[in-house]
Amino acid sequence: MMMTEMMSTIPAMAEMDMQRLQAAMDACAACEQACTMCGDACGMEGMGRCASMCASTADMAGTMMRVMMRPAGMHAEAMSMMLQTTAMMMRACAEECSMHAEMAEHCRLCAKTCLAAAEACDDMRMAMTPA
Repeated sequence: MMMTEMMSTIPAMAEMDMQRLQAAMDACAACEQACTMCGDACGMEGMGRCASMCASTADMAGTMMRVMMRPAGMHAEAMSMMLQTTAMMMRACAEECSMHAEMAEHCRLCAKTCLAAAEACDDMRMAMTPA
């Protein structure tokens, strides 16, 4: 069964455009990578809180991406809550990384990537909400 066919069987996703879904998955993948790299660097630089926040955000972004890859198993309410929670964690990580952005390029890039991913998650969640 093709992805488009699977999507049409899910009421919450029936109206979802595949470009929005792909954009959200791509943004989560980029966030996972940026957070992993930033977390590793922050850990070596003694910034424990930032390293931990990045590691947790990377885990959440990766999980969110993998859930979106299986649209046939989506539960609309759970998916919406996951997107909301993931975006919240991404924003919290961006806020933490922003505090170090002037002295650490990896933190600046991580904050920027987290904010973009949070926006993509919000966009996807809003598209799932019935008009």
